[in-house]
Amino acid sequence: MADTQVDIRDYSMFDAELSGTAMNLTLLRRLMKWLQPYRRTFAFSVVLVLISSTLAVLLPVVMSIVIIDHIILQEVDVQTLDLGTIETTEWLAQQSGLSMIAAACLLYGGLQLMWAVAGHLHRMTLVNSVINGLRDLRQDLFEHLETRPSSFFDRVAVGRIMTRVTNDIEALYELLRGLGTLIGEFVPFLVALIIMLAIDIKMTGILMLAIPIIALATYWFRQQTGSLFRLIRQSVSTMNQNLQENLAGLQVVQLSHREKYNHRRYDRINSENLNFESRSVKLETLYGALNDSMVSLAIGSILWFAGGDVIRNQISLGGMILFTRFIDMLFHPIVVLGQQFNVLFRAMASGERIFQALDWDEKVHEPLNPATLPKRLSGTVEFRNLDFEYDRGIPILQNLSFTIRAGEKLAIVGPTGSGKSTIVRLLGRFYDIDDHSIFLDGIDLNQIHSHDLRQRIGVVLQDFHIFSGTVYDNIALGDQRIEMARAVQAARTVNADRFIRELPLGYETPLSERGQNLSQGQRQLLAFARVLAADPEILILDEATASIDTETEVLIQEGLRELTRARTSILIAHRLQTIQQADRILVLDDGQVSELGTHEELVTSGGLYSTLHSLQFQDTDDPPVN
Repeated sequence: MADTQVDIRDYSMFDAELSGTAMNLTLLRRLMKWLQPYRRTFAFSVVLVLISSTLAVLLPVVMSIVIIDHIILQEVDVQTLDLGTIETTEWLAQQSGLSMIAAACLLYGGLQLMWAVAGHLHRMTLVNSVINGLRDLRQDLFEHLETRPSSFFDRVAVGRIMTRVTNDIEALYELLRGLGTLIGEFVPFLVALIIMLAIDIKMTGILMLAIPIIALATYWFRQQTGSLFRLIRQSVSTMNQNLQENLAGLQVVQLSHREKYNHRRYDRINSENLNFESRSVKLETLYGALNDSMVSLAIGSILWFAGGDVIRNQISLGGMILFTRFIDMLFHPIVVLGQQFNVLFRAMASGERIFQALDWDEKVHEPLNPATLPKRLSGTVEFRNLDFEYDRGIPILQNLSFTIRAGEKLAIVGPTGSGKSTIVRLLGRFYDIDDHSIFLDGIDLNQIHSHDLRQRIGVVLQDFHIFSGTVYDNIALGDQRIEMARAVQAARTVNADRFIRELPLGYETPLSERGQNLSQGQRQLLAFARVLAADPEILILDEATASIDTETEVLIQEGLRELTRARTSILIAHRLQTIQQADRILVLDDGQVSELGTHEELVTSGGLYSTLHSLQFQDTDDPPVN
């Protein structure tokens, strides 16, 4: 890999306001990739909507031309295009022996039933293909985000990421369902237009004058709401982020009496969202009222102009009624299109956000030809002239060099910010490092695939993460190699078995969110059991006993001795009494090695370790234990 530690990226672009368009064809083409496996279902849905749309046109034709003109008024020479409905009615009457009016009602009922069934099947097949495709998209997005490096999540708010996986995917569902609806609207539009032209070209031309007005209104609506809908999405994302931050830190909020401040802050964000939503509703209401008025005006025009033609026998009564029935088919697609701009803008902006996340290619570089690790590593770790910085120009580790011998227990201490936890993150390859900086059994860490490496390293952090599931699930973590017997043995070794068996269902006890039904000490013991069950060659304890009381700490000392036996162990702690039994102690100061030696050597040397040791024991009555 290239010797580059800091990947210069504009993370603000991830949260930037996106300029979604109403119809982004590139985005739609990309979206079709996830619908491709369900293309047959989707195509069948399109066929069904065409059938349903055709039947929707036939229904008013039967009512107006067949029943009113041909049967009731008995106009034998009907000039209006009837699409074969008169002939079908006569055939039904002959075959069934029914009267013409009964046959027409039978035809109308049959068409109505077929229209309902085709429409229902269309909606079901459309929704089925869409939700399956979006399920796959959500799965791919989740998988993609899970593989982003720690540097990505250091700079991007989790709440905004959650918005992409939840709200934005839901917006795409509304988009695809809306497109299916539009197909069903424009087919009757075209058929109705043809029939109307066949009935009366002049009348059709008069009605067509309303279409530019509706189109201009739609354009105005789009111009007014284009940026507004993006602001709505932005405000929803901000609300999600704020909510996640406050709920995750609820205990701190309550302890610091920050509720009122948080309420005011959330109220300000929520009010901003309300303002945007209210403006959107007002525009939609105005647009809808204008369209309704145009439909009413069109019906009035038909009654005014066509009524006289009916009296003069220039047009049939059924033809005039058919005109009024077709007005909705003529105007409704444009009205729906205008209404869909809300959905389209939201969905296109959401789609851009989703694909922006999918296209975010930041990752830890993996070797093209990864090294093959032996079945069991000896565990020698070497840091060689390592420099590292999270942000360019702000060094964290500088020219760091030291070696951890196989099976050795090395403690790392130092002031806050000296780089202790950074060493853990780099050893687990959560960040990119320069080549030839860290070696494991003589193998450059950059030549080892991160997945293979992390299987050989066990890390116990101060903040142990509990997943939803049972106690056993939280020990095995889905590893098929860790059966129940192995999990029990690991828990027994670190003295976690006793409290686990006291739980209502033992190892099958479900754990609540973040393990709130366990004490801090019990969660830490569970963390030790998890690592021991995985049986890694290298063990890292990062402040692992910092939150454990004295009694619990004494309880796990025996377990720790078993845990670290025959393993290379790195102990990071502020409490010096937890690391005095380490083989050697590395003292970090400002990202550099300050001292390295045994506890006795460093205490007597009078250096930084001796100072830290003295400060921690200066208020005790008993002398420090050497």
